[in-house]
Amino acid sequence: MSLSTQLVTMLSMIAGGLSTGVMLDTFRRFSPYWRNRKIMIYVMEVGFWTSQTLLLFYILFLVNGGEIRLYIVLACLLGFSMYQAILSNYYKKLLEHFIRIALSIYRFFSRLIQVFIISPIKGIVMVIYTVFIWVLKLILSLLLFVLTVIVTPIQWLLRGVYQLLPKKVQGILLQIAGFYSTIKNNLSKVWEKIRWKRR
Repeated sequence: MSLSTQLVTMLSMIAGGLSTGVMLDTFRRFSPYWRNRKIMIYVMEVGFWTSQTLLLFYILFLVNGGEIRLYIVLACLLGFSMYQAILSNYYKKLLEHFIRIALSIYRFFSRLIQVFIISPIKGIVMVIYTVFIWVLKLILSLLLFVLTVIVTPIQWLLRGVYQLLPKKVQGILLQIAGFYSTIKNNLSKVWEKIRWKRR
């Protein structure tokens, strides 16, 4: 391995150590979001360290064909230590700043979507629902009126016929009506009990 290749490899591993520190602080910043899920913690930790290892090895493969030496490991640790000692606090503040900006942008577009898309759709749906209910009530009122107009003369006619019937026949009809009324009331009670049990 030539001297220039060794120098590039060493600088690359220092940069790799710095990037690992950056990614670790970023990872730790968002880790509270899954800290209550043990399986998620395990998956994220394994995934993070596996991806970082593969990334460092890929960089090493690009600069020297994947040849590992002791000074390469030391250079990587040096970069990580330099980040922790010098840059970590500044990066954390910068990361929080970017998170605040991202949240502000998200809230802004969320409000825009709420105002210009969701609220109008809700308004249109409510108008359609109100008009539908009004039309339905109107149709039901018209049907009720028509039924009343049709049924009322029939009721008058039946009452007139009932008055002309003999008393015995009237009594029998009253008993039949009472019997059917009792059945109706019993069925209504049973239905109410069934509905109550379903609740």
